[in-house]
Amino acid sequence: MHDFVDLRSDTLTQPTPEMREAMARAEVGDDVWGEDPTVQRLEALSAERLGKAAGLFVTSGTQGNLISVLTHTRPGQEVVVDYDSHVFNNEVAGAPIIGQVQMRPTKTERGFLTPEQVRDAIRPANIHVPPTGLVCIENTHNRHGGTCCTPEETAAVAAVAHEAGVPVHLDGARLFNAAVALGRPAADFARPVDSVTFCVSKGLSAPVGSVICGSAEFIERARRWRKLLGGGMRQVGVLAAAGIVALERMVERLAEDHANARRLGEGLAKLPGLRVDLASVQTNIVILRVERGAAATAELVAGCAARKVKVHAMGPAAMRCVTHKDVDAEDISRALQAFRELTSRW
Repeated sequence: MHDFVDLRSDTLTQPTPEMREAMARAEVGDDVWGEDPTVQRLEALSAERLGKAAGLFVTSGTQGNLISVLTHTRPGQEVVVDYDSHVFNNEVAGAPIIGQVQMRPTKTERGFLTPEQVRDAIRPANIHVPPTGLVCIENTHNRHGGTCCTPEETAAVAAVAHEAGVPVHLDGARLFNAAVALGRPAADFARPVDSVTFCVSKGLSAPVGSVICGSAEFIERARRWRKLLGGGMRQVGVLAAAGIVALERMVERLAEDHANARRLGEGLAKLPGLRVDLASVQTNIVILRVERGAAATAELVAGCAARKVKVHAMGPAAMRCVTHKDVDAEDISRALQAFRELTSRW
């Protein structure tokens, strides 16, 4: 039994014993010089899994997205994004500050831009407006509750962008969750886009890192941006080794997280004063709406913590619960009991 049930994020996963052993045994070299064999293995394995020519190991998903935007665009251009996307809301305005590009957010129903929305958002040839330099999509979608976009939906959006000469970047921080949930190879989701990032440090449970995948030429340019951002990490094979284990051992078990999230969502939906859109519970995230507002939300967070269940308020009247390998079926029961006790008072 775990001391706490921690549902705040899947970034809280602990590395597995196999990862720790691999990290201790990792063969290393200076990666900035291109001499770390373990990093090279992770990058090659990642590129193979996503059907791309090359990969680049980076510190985080945020850094991976920023590097990708910088590599695709030039100052003065515009990036088309979903209004609720991570790159727009949760990456500290890195692209506008460092890349000098403007974000063009578009509100969507499920977190996924439609081909029509992309067509409308791409700027015409007019000296008064910034030219469109990139379209960014996110799969799974964090703020919409871990929803999945199919490879066909991705391809339809990419086709519109490519017709206009605009590249597409996929923020696939939890892409392998989408692949497992929809029963499709990860490469199917990445094939239509020009670049893709994914995290080994979330549900895949490695302690650090993300990988950017794309063409060999794209990755070569991205490597320079990584260096500019301070991402040259020298003997970083000690971290890449855990990423290799993540890809080889931790993908299929994501289905357990999805099953636990579904059970949690269904249980929470039955409680008074709480709303869960069960149609959005497709992977490992449950978004919980609290009908009684901010004070009740704070009460739930504090009350759960007192019962050794950690949850995260993502707004004044909303909470996010995320399942991962360190949350088992018994932990889901404990969490539901905590919520039952608290809502029974309402």
